[in-house]
Amino acid sequence: MSPAAARPDRQVVTIVAFVAFLVLALVFYFVRLGSVAIAFIADGELAGIAMGVGMLLLPVVGVWIVWATLRAAFDHQRLARRIHEEGLEVDTAELPRRPSGRIERAAADALFAEIKTEWEADPDNWRSSYRLARAYDYAGDRTRARETMRRAVALEKLDRDPGE
Repeated sequence: MSPAAARPDRQVVTIVAFVAFLVLALVFYFVRLGSVAIAFIADGELAGIAMGVGMLLLPVVGVWIVWATLRAAFDHQRLARRIHEEGLEVDTAELPRRPSGRIERAAADALFAEIKTEWEADPDNWRSSYRLARAYDYAGDRTRARETMRRAVALEKLDRDPGE
């Protein structure tokens, strides 16, 4: 395998290792916070109990946030892999870029208009929703990109499991 071909695999391993490290650090933090919260509750004083209960809620919320974020990341990665395998990725290689690497606004808007037209022709297809989410992202509209990506994930799930 050439060094250029090995680079994406190494990058994936690096990202997965970093995410694993962050999750483990959060688990350690949640356990420590939980043990301090239990100590406050065990103290028996009303203020300590109130603080302890509040502190116990933080790890619960934190676990939910980590779970939701990782689940979304895995879902998005699955869709990206399928889009790549089907050769339907949004091609931005020839678009003009700013010095920062972002696509120039006019080019991103033109790309968005083109992909939105594709989506309007088939709005219930997860592939067109995925491509539209990417176009929103390139155009700088992160809120709509996230909403549209959630729609793409839901549609892809229906495509995979039509009985559900």
